[in-house]
Amino acid sequence: MSPKFKKEYMEKFHLRYKKAKTRTEKSNLITELCITCNWHRKHAIRTLNNYKRFTKPKSKPRGKPSKYNKPEIIKILKRIWLAAYMPCSKNFKALIPLWIPSYQLEYTAIPDEIIKLLYEISPASIDRILKPVRVKYTGKGKSTTKPGTLIRNQIPIKTNQWDESKPGFIEADTVAHCGDRTEGMYANTVDTVDIATGWTEQRAVWGKGYSGVMDQILDIEDSLPFPLLGFDADNGGEFDYAIKSVGFS
Repeated sequence: MSPKFKKEYMEKFHLRYKKAKTRTEKSNLITELCITCNWHRKHAIRTLNNYKRFTKPKSKPRGKPSKYNKPEIIKILKRIWLAAYMPCSKNFKALIPLWIPSYQLEYTAIPDEIIKLLYEISPASIDRILKPVRVKYTGKGKSTTKPGTLIRNQIPIKTNQWDESKPGFIEADTVAHCGDRTEGMYANTVDTVDIATGWTEQRAVWGKGYSGVMDQILDIEDSLPFPLLGFDADNGGEFDYAIKSVGFS
């Protein structure tokens, strides 16, 4: 008998011995222990009397059980969370009332008592319920941004802080409409936002070539109700030629 097996056996046997009520029952258990472990009877009795390392029963959780820990609630939260592109719990809390009507149209009607619980659930409870689900969806999203090929010192850089209260300083990025795969050609959106006013302009472009992106940036510049004073984009190669041509960073 291995030491590990003997330890596990003793933990269970000790509980049986403690629960025995009659002297005859305890004597029979000691005989069983001697045969199983090949011990002398006196050694078995001393071991039982001095044995203290037995497994204690787990204490029950304090307080009332969570009213949100129901299969139907977990199922609804998981489906909406995935459909909403896995937002954080605080944002998800605000999104739940907006998504419930669509959920009922797509899947099934939700009882009023469940809807009430979904409205009342806190972000902390959402984190606790979705914790096992989040583990399966920890992968990072896909990015189509690749470093540009132009030498960085050839592009003029504005090092001082932008005047964010004055219109004309634009943040730009491209959004890929490629689904789950980034191979091949697909449509992209050149998205620009003015920092001061929040004015946005979007243009569609096929692929991410320099000339196509540059044409759309020039078209956006012509459409702005104010002069373009600054242009800030990510380090994607599609913006290298555009930034150098426009002369902003």
